[in-house]
Amino acid sequence: MKAFLKNIFISSNEPRLRAGWRLFFHLLIMIPIGMITGAASKVLFPFWHGGMLKDQLVSLIVMTLSIFIARRWFDKRSFTSLGLKLDKKMWADLLAGIGITFLMMGLIYFTMWTLGWITFEGFAWDVESASSVTLNLLGVFFVFVLVGWNEELLSRGYQLQNLADGINLTWGVIISSAVFGILHLGNPNATWLSAVGIFFAGVFLAYGYLRTKQLWLPIGLHIGWNFFEGVIFGFPVSGLDIYRLTRITVEGPELWTGGAFGPEAGLVLLPALTLGAGLIYAYTQKEAIKKV
Repeated sequence: MKAFLKNIFISSNEPRLRAGWRLFFHLLIMIPIGMITGAASKVLFPFWHGGMLKDQLVSLIVMTLSIFIARRWFDKRSFTSLGLKLDKKMWADLLAGIGITFLMMGLIYFTMWTLGWITFEGFAWDVESASSVTLNLLGVFFVFVLVGWNEELLSRGYQLQNLADGINLTWGVIISSAVFGILHLGNPNATWLSAVGIFFAGVFLAYGYLRTKQLWLPIGLHIGWNFFEGVIFGFPVSGLDIYRLTRITVEGPELWTGGAFGPEAGLVLLPALTLGAGLIYAYTQKEAIKKV
């Protein structure tokens, strides 16, 4: 009986929990950490009611702490082994990811503008002071830095890597990307089509991790994706209406444009993902050749 139970819970290769149990127990510890952190934020900041910044700061503590504990206790691995090596390459990957998504979102904007699906209305500085625009840009960028860290640490970090270890890499990418899409169903204006689009976005972000075996490139991609999509080019960000530097009105077939959810829910996303994947390949190819 003891051997049977051990076989259920403990990996056959080394003395640690099987991957499925590691994911399950991480979820179990994430829930109370989230409850405690949320309650503490209400006590410490009683007049700060909601908002993306507060939500992401709470998520920063919950995700980082729960995954750090799970990685050390359940995985028997270091936190940095998730792909968080601190070196010069980290900065190059972050900046490359941000730059790649500028070109991707630029392609989406240019395509929709060429087809007459976008009406340009003006810039934020037409109705706001320079200081207001600057503060808003910096504030939203900081929020998206937190979003990039929190979501990539969970999806391409803990979930993908444990699923790949427990099943195989292909299913690890598919399941973690599917969960990534499902988690966004709670966003405003979400549909099954938007979940499919987010799934493909998850596969794209996973490709960035697989090419580098580090999380910095997908974190950069995630930061740039949200910032350029919403702030610079003026689209909704996964259904969220955030501060926009460029003011536009989107018309045209919702199947292609994504409608109120944004480009992730439209077919216009596919050529952008293809461009982005090609740019990731080109960026990482030099390092791949060095390792041969």
